[in-house]
Amino acid sequence: MIKITEIAFTGYPVTNMPRARAFYEGTLGLKPSSTFGEDWVEYDVGPATIAITSMSKEWKPSSDGPSAAFEVEDFDQAIATLKEAGTRFVLEPMDSPVCRLAVVCDPDGNALAIHKRKAGAHAGAH
Repeated sequence: MIKITEIAFTGYPVTNMPRARAFYEGTLGLKPSSTFGEDWVEYDVGPATIAITSMSKEWKPSSDGPSAAFEVEDFDQAIATLKEAGTRFVLEPMDSPVCRLAVVCDPDGNALAIHKRKAGAHAGAH
């Protein structure tokens, strides 16, 4: 069984980062807490983090809702369990400087991220 320990971040895909940042920072008044390149910006909101990104053309904005990232205790075990269950992977497991991440679909096609922070990475780092 997979043990989910928290929601790591909630991500929103965007098509135009300057326009999106103008809204999130200008209109909503959020302050960037982390940026990774030109295509990923994070905003810490209390103990949670909201991320906006244009890093993947496959991840399209949708009025149907955001994608939650589930922080797992054991990333390799979680991935093995999901593969054994025949879960469809949208993004195969990958490493970033601060985390390991994969994106899977639920039975209805909703994307869910499986996430594990690397040692020393703070809660808002991805």
